[in-house]
Amino acid sequence: MPTQVPSSPLPLDDVAVTYVHGPDSRRHPDVPAGETVELRWTTSAVYPGTSRRFWIHVPAGYDPARPAALMVFNDGWWYLDPAGEVRGGIVLDNLVRRGDIPCTIGVFVDPGVVVGGEQPKNRNVEYDAFDDRYATFLLDEIVPMVTALYSVTDDPELWGICGGSSGGNAAFTAAWMRPDRLRRVVCSLSSFAQMPDGNPYPDLVARTPRKPLRIFMQAGHRDLNWSAPTMNWLAENLRVAAALAEAGYDFRLVLGDGGHSPNHGGVLLPDALRWSLGSAPGR
Repeated sequence: MPTQVPSSPLPLDDVAVTYVHGPDSRRHPDVPAGETVELRWTTSAVYPGTSRRFWIHVPAGYDPARPAALMVFNDGWWYLDPAGEVRGGIVLDNLVRRGDIPCTIGVFVDPGVVVGGEQPKNRNVEYDAFDDRYATFLLDEIVPMVTALYSVTDDPELWGICGGSSGGNAAFTAAWMRPDRLRRVVCSLSSFAQMPDGNPYPDLVARTPRKPLRIFMQAGHRDLNWSAPTMNWLAENLRVAAALAEAGYDFRLVLGDGGHSPNHGGVLLPDALRWSLGSAPGR
């Protein structure tokens, strides 16, 4: 039976649009809150001189005898904040409780801060680069701290990464570089347009043998420079999506109204995780 979608009028002002969070993004009295552990990492070999916080969120019902799936969230606190637009921990608790996704440990990683640096924020250095450093940092430095504390599956079909804006292209790049470990990708309003040497993916996707990735993308009609001939966030996301479609990737694009805001991507997170992890092989 086909899925029925209720009729909803399109807003006339497609810039000042705010989407309403659904029930999966709200706390419920019958859904126990998971455990969140905050850690700090100050001895990075990949990004020396940086310091950062990260959080491990473990939904209630986690059983060490049944290794959990793993989802990394860039811009950690922005994505974990229960009062924010994304509310990643709440979403994981609800979806795991209902059985929509396997028990999934969320790893919410803040970008680094350069201690004593003239430009202390290291976010764009880490997130916008087209190289394997960020994937290496996650897999060699952060994830081992998670697996030392919790039982996590080795199945790369149940490892994913999520992010928005520059964190979106960081998620895409990390999975592109390391599909042996990260195969589920959720990226919103990705800042492909501001990668230092330009957006490499429309060309790369077209000429590289298809990788075993499942990719959920969200883009906005009025994202940054949406009508400009260059540095156009909307256009670059559409170019990547078109390349994925032509290359036969397992991907989904959701195009919404509004500008460069985490609101729509946050509202979509439950559906994105259901689509990404809930339909993984073995489910």
